[in-house]
Amino acid sequence: MDVFQFRENLIKDYATFTRSFTRIHAEDIRGFVDKAYASGRYWPAPLVQVNPNFKLGKSVEALVADGVLHPECGRIFRAGKSDGSAGVSLDLFKHQEEAIVFAQSGESYVLTTGTGSGKSLAYFIPIVDAILKAKQSAPTPRTRAIVIYPMNALANSQLEELGKFLGDYGDQPPVTFGRYTGQESDEERQRMAANPPDILLTNFMMLELLMTRQDDKDKAVIRNAQGLRFLVLDELHTYRGRQGADVALLVRRVREALSEHLQCIGTSATMATEGTEQEKNQKVAEVACRLFGTRLTAANVITETLQRISPEHLLIDHVRPQLAEAIEAGVPESAGYEELARHPLAVWVELTLGLTRDEGKWRRAQPMTLDDAAKRLAEDAGVDFGAARSTLADFLLLAYRTTDKPSSEGGRSLFAFKLHQFISGGSKVYGTLEPAGQRYLTLAGR
Repeated sequence: MDVFQFRENLIKDYATFTRSFTRIHAEDIRGFVDKAYASGRYWPAPLVQVNPNFKLGKSVEALVADGVLHPECGRIFRAGKSDGSAGVSLDLFKHQEEAIVFAQSGESYVLTTGTGSGKSLAYFIPIVDAILKAKQSAPTPRTRAIVIYPMNALANSQLEELGKFLGDYGDQPPVTFGRYTGQESDEERQRMAANPPDILLTNFMMLELLMTRQDDKDKAVIRNAQGLRFLVLDELHTYRGRQGADVALLVRRVREALSEHLQCIGTSATMATEGTEQEKNQKVAEVACRLFGTRLTAANVITETLQRISPEHLLIDHVRPQLAEAIEAGVPESAGYEELARHPLAVWVELTLGLTRDEGKWRRAQPMTLDDAAKRLAEDAGVDFGAARSTLADFLLLAYRTTDKPSSEGGRSLFAFKLHQFISGGSKVYGTLEPAGQRYLTLAGR
């Protein structure tokens, strides 16, 4: 799909929709409104940002071989599993590996990484590993982990995700899981109360009700979680203000009622944007301390580790002399992953729209409009703006379609990118009482 064309079609349809409710007969007012729409007031130019690539860590099989993970994790966490295939071992990102190792210390921690970084695996893998090991000495069924999501849609999504990894075991999975969010039938709740899942997916409101209601099924679910090992708060950044206070009190009630040695895990997108990495991690740790009711330091915050896809030794200064020729030649019709990663435009795109260097580490670059990026490319290449913009859009689409291996095996795009489009509703036109052509028109009522 051409996301740039999709954006144009979306804006065109929205403009037609918003203007379909009113017919403006006054020529001066109609012209004023036309000008407001044409200015992009209601849909400013979209921002484009390349998703950076995360540094790879060890595979699940390698961690099993090292004795870090239970042997059964090697069979559970595989990509591309199907009825006719056992799939391939999951390759982990560096931050996922760090989270798995850190979880085994028993300390609470926060993982704060960007979109597409596999945050859920960073807690599901250590949870499943701990459950498998615990069952060897204490096989009695009980709930050992509760995962709290801010929305039921996320809980539903993760229920399906766990099913992909554990569904091939049939009726006898080594680790069981269930959802208790209010969507379940009375029969499902009764079954969960009688046969506690190892992992319980819920939302904070339902967990609050489970802790306070006097229904026999709810009380049984909580009894089955005595000695709880893990409490996960997904999307930690959503808990703020009064809701944050409610969740913080809930965590303390869970600890008091179920486990003195509760290990809390939080996941979040970026929660702090100013200061050094140490200062940002300290701010995240302070927020987590208030929510978890336990002591955390900056060392308990795990962040993403980014890496270059284009050659490390090449900078924009090195490829600048080649950009004009590359733009004139156009985007290659067919190129492999490795070949395209060495293309001059790949270096320019990654170091302009994907990464920036800070404190000796790669950080995410700030998004910019496609036009601003094209202007910068035109200046660096010494070509006209139109050629730069067209080539840049075509290259981004090609880089998205080019993967390092088939998607069925967990293949990654050379450059997956986002197009951020903000859209606002239409406004009212205000005017003075003078005749047409003389009156003052404005969109800001006074």
